[in-house]
Amino acid sequence: MSSRTAVLSAAYFPPVEYFMAAAATGRILIETQDSYVKQTYRNRCRIYACDGILSLTVPVSLPAGAKALSGAAVDYSKPWLQQHERALISAYRTSAFFEYYQDDIFPLLEARPARLLDLDISLTLRLMELLGVRCEVSLTAEYIPSYGSGYLDLRDAFHPKKAVPEVFRDRCRPYYQVFSEKFGFISGLSALDLLFNEGPDAVSYLL
Repeated sequence: MSSRTAVLSAAYFPPVEYFMAAAATGRILIETQDSYVKQTYRNRCRIYACDGILSLTVPVSLPAGAKALSGAAVDYSKPWLQQHERALISAYRTSAFFEYYQDDIFPLLEARPARLLDLDISLTLRLMELLGVRCEVSLTAEYIPSYGSGYLDLRDAFHPKKAVPEVFRDRCRPYYQVFSEKFGFISGLSALDLLFNEGPDAVSYLL
């Protein structure tokens, strides 16, 4: 296990590689003091649906002039919550472990946290628990642009429009996916995909 701490951005149902970093280091520091940036994993995730990759996006509102992630509020005036739950059911209802885990996941969505950051953190911690990743988790108290040698700064490494970071690419070996016969194996998806398809064996994939 690495002696370094992985520094990660907050994310909505983070990708598999996010938890590989957590499993590899055993310690992560989640950035809570940065700016809110659109079209990132802060408010979206990617799942494997019947037509291929499907992006699920949480609508967000910011007070006038505000830029901080900590001030980003989840917009529940739009029916995204029901849409995301229906999309997950449609995509994974035939997977081996969806019924086993759905009651651990959906209540966190239905709790309707006001802040995006609180939603992200609650989902990340629950996924870490369900995936069996043993990891110390801390939150940043201030924004530090650059970290020293004791840290593995991955805040910009995971992005919906970027390829899987090279450091994790060789580890993204195929596992069973519901629609793989149609489109083949797809890496870089939300860890929900790994959890629903592999269940208790997911942790061995991450190590």
